[in-house]
Amino acid sequence: MEGLRHTEFNLPQGVVKYEGKVRDVYTRDNVFVSVATDRISAFDHILPRTIPYKGQVLNQTAAFFLNAVRDIMPVWLDDIPDPNISVGKLCQPIRIEMVVRGYLSGHAWREYRSGKRLLCGVSMPEGMNENDAFPSPIITPSTKAMEGHDVDISREEIIRQKLVESDLYSRMEAMALELFDRGQNMARERGLILVDTKYEFGLWEGELTLMDEIHTPDSSRYFYLEPYHENQQKGLPQNQLSKEFVREWLIENNFQGRTGDIMPVMDDQMVMTVSDRYIHLYETITGNSFVRHPYDGIDKRIENKLNSIFAG
Repeated sequence: MEGLRHTEFNLPQGVVKYEGKVRDVYTRDNVFVSVATDRISAFDHILPRTIPYKGQVLNQTAAFFLNAVRDIMPVWLDDIPDPNISVGKLCQPIRIEMVVRGYLSGHAWREYRSGKRLLCGVSMPEGMNENDAFPSPIITPSTKAMEGHDVDISREEIIRQKLVESDLYSRMEAMALELFDRGQNMARERGLILVDTKYEFGLWEGELTLMDEIHTPDSSRYFYLEPYHENQQKGLPQNQLSKEFVREWLIENNFQGRTGDIMPVMDDQMVMTVSDRYIHLYETITGNSFVRHPYDGIDKRIENKLNSIFAG
């Protein structure tokens, strides 16, 4: 089965489309509509195969967590009129991703293993092993690229380059840590550990607002809580609920997004494995059963919804 790769609709005049890595975004005036496709990306490259139901999982997981943090700060999301569609406010984006890391994993571990002890201007203690917890969560921001790779950057450089004003950036740091704490507590209730994640902020009517997805498998890494300490003591790898296993598959197939790397193509079995993993993650972290909405007529279904949204 092939999932939803692209969207191309006949919509009212004035609607503007932007195609991201995994979402197609439609805007007009102050209305922002996100269509979650089944594209999957890793190392800032879109993979050749789609992952059935991934868009539905991503859209509904993001909505679940956005609704769970409204008491912390304003969020962009207003409505979920379709399993693949989110509607909300067209915020002015702040092009800095706030990456919060509670554990030495993924990119941070790869940097650490290479001998680096400074990541985005933040010191990492000596003597750590892969997947050890940091003494307290750290923020390792990156620039939000329109195309290509996001780039690590320090707090000091963000302020020096005036990418974000100092007071606003301090507010972003405080909100990122509060959101991460909420995410970790919610994960713990489900027998999981929220290892690391990223947050994107924007401004809506001058107020700092949470944008994009949060705590989804595309933006976050989860470990299972129960075997974590035993695995660390024995030097065993952690069982993950995240997209990291896709990155690991790519690395095993000699692809890390470097110049000259050739993108491998998943076979049908791997595609369905990834799809099943996404659905399992959704059900595990939300406690909800996932409903597989049919793909027959999905393009027309989404087009009708978008025409209804932009009809006014």
